Amino acid sequence: MIICDTHCDTLYAMATRPGEPLDVTMDRLQQGGVSLQTLAMYVGKGRKGDVEALFAAMFQKMAELEAAGWHRVDDPSEAVDGQVSVMLSIEGCEPFDPGLHVVEEYRRRGVRMAAITWNHENTLGYPAMGGSDKGLKPYGLEAVRLMQRIGIAADVSHLNDAGVWDILEKCDLPPMASHSNSRALVNHPRNLSDDLLRAIFQKGGYVGVNFWPTIIGEPATIDRLIDHIAHMYDIGGEGKVGFGSDFDGIERKPEGIESPADFPKILTRLRQRGFAEKDVESIAGQGLLAYYRRIAP
Repeated sequence: MIICDTHCDTLYAMATRPGEPLDVTMDRLQQGGVSLQTLAMYVGKGRKGDVEALFAAMFQKMAELEAAGWHRVDDPSEAVDGQVSVMLSIEGCEPFDPGLHVVEEYRRRGVRMAAITWNHENTLGYPAMGGSDKGLKPYGLEAVRLMQRIGIAADVSHLNDAGVWDILEKCDLPPMASHSNSRALVNHPRNLSDDLLRAIFQKGGYVGVNFWPTIIGEPATIDRLIDHIAHMYDIGGEGKVGFGSDFDGIERKPEGIESPADFPKILTRLRQRGFAEKDVESIAGQGLLAYYRRIAP
């Protein structure tokens, strides 16, 4: 079975906390049967002036992983059952500040999704956590349209509602949310409203559910996580929902989920909750592969 995870912060952890234990390791990815792990290059918490150095450090860590035998791919279609592959993303588009030429450079370097903001305003838009009702900035619209033309998925996790609506209504291709949950179940700015979720699904987008207990709901259990998946299915998300764990970016995890090695527990519980095998396969990874086919340039 193809199992995909659309978000973890492992490269950032390796670059900024060397020697500390990691959630995501090759052994754990293999134990969990993960076929594709997206490795986010995270802009950091309010970092100023050193974005270029930070991203250079994360690219260097990726190179070290590849030298150690990790297999990097350029497209989810390259994921193979029984083999762990990784793909690059960006969390926070501050690296795009110098101009659109940088967007193209990151695509050439293997980036296939980019979260428009993290928790801070940037040159593209405004974060969900900031409370702004402003949409994307003019440069943000330009950057997203270019991203979509060249094959970088527009990731709306962390983006404010108005910015998400701008992408849905003013751009050609459907966005994704790499690690977000349902606001109807847990009223948190990082979660997506039913109106947004319906619009994302109707346009052909994709959502990876986040394992962070704060936005799953307490007590955070596998069943609570599956409640978010089930709710998204109920409002049109069939075939368009999967996993965006946020491993190595969250201090706590749901009960029974400590690392990628635990993905089989979630799949087993999905079956026990009544999800058909075709839906389990879609949630595990096929839904992400289908999304990338829909947005292929």
